Amino acid sequence: MNAVASRLRAIVRTAVAVLALGAILPAHADRIRDLVQVGGVRSNQLVGYGLVVGLDGSGDQTSQAPFTTQSLENMLQQFGVNVPANVRPQLKNAAAVTITAELPPFAKPGQRIDVTVASIGNAKSIRGGELLMSPLKGADGQIYAIAQGSVVVGGVSAQGRSGSSVQVNISASGRIPGGGSIERSVATSFDKGGDIMLNLNTADFTTAARIAEAVNRNFGSGTANAVDSASVAVRAPMDPSQRVSWLSTIQALEVTPGDAPARVIVNSRTGTVVIGSDVKVGAAAVAHGSIQVTISEQPQVSQPGAFSRGQTAVVPSSQVAVSEDGGHMFKFGPGTSLDAIVRAVNQVGASPSDLISILQALKESGALRAELVVI
Repeated sequence: MNAVASRLRAIVRTAVAVLALGAILPAHADRIRDLVQVGGVRSNQLVGYGLVVGLDGSGDQTSQAPFTTQSLENMLQQFGVNVPANVRPQLKNAAAVTITAELPPFAKPGQRIDVTVASIGNAKSIRGGELLMSPLKGADGQIYAIAQGSVVVGGVSAQGRSGSSVQVNISASGRIPGGGSIERSVATSFDKGGDIMLNLNTADFTTAARIAEAVNRNFGSGTANAVDSASVAVRAPMDPSQRVSWLSTIQALEVTPGDAPARVIVNSRTGTVVIGSDVKVGAAAVAHGSIQVTISEQPQVSQPGAFSRGQTAVVPSSQVAVSEDGGHMFKFGPGTSLDAIVRAVNQVGASPSDLISILQALKESGALRAELVVI
């Protein structure tokens, strides 16, 4: 009996400890690395132009894309091959393409990056093609990488002689895994010393203040300073190696971000509506209904009388009916939450387009206490 009592007391102590720990730990805490980006540590976009060769007759039609022939002639001249001026090559196995890539931060010469190849002419497919060596330039016009390799295409297209065709996904673009070789690195301010700026992914004064508070609590008062709602300035060591380990420790700290603003996102093209959890509405009454107009054609045949010289004719007959369905009306009380809004709208069977109209009307009336964003 004593053993059972001791076991129960141990279970109670464990439960109390767990509850106390849950009260101490922040709810829904996120790591700082998931909330911010380090200032100056960013990727850079690269773009280039090149030729994909080795296609099975699915390349550019040179009569409609003359730049493909011009590009090929320029390339051949570099190898000492001169095409006569009165000769216009008819190419079917080559395609002019654009090449895009993303240069990651701290990338060093010799490292490989993935590149994306997309046709800019009228090539039907670049499946099985080989990208010739092409430079990739940054926004400053300097060459930062060289791309070359076999194109991997995920789409399939086929066409018969009768004109019927089948296409799955897109076969006019593809990727070259590891097809870009970095030739030049981009200088960053990370190893220059001084303060490091932590830029929030979503600007919020509460989140910025909590990040600065968490850093100061672990590294001493005055280490971090919230500059505004989107950035936090943090003092860092001058030694680059110490800055790396120091920043990794800061990124591992957990912070509870501020509550998201009350916002309603509406996509008018797809009918998608996203309502935040803090959206409230004031007292309002909403009437929901729809008018349906139905037009039916029932042509009738008019036969002439016996022994008459008349002709059989078709007489049009149209029937138009107007009906108004769904004359529903529901009322919102002051401070109604998201659950009540969704429940009321679902009960009347409103479609996404009707819901968009209802939300817009509530916003115009001043009853919707949230930001309405239409994308």
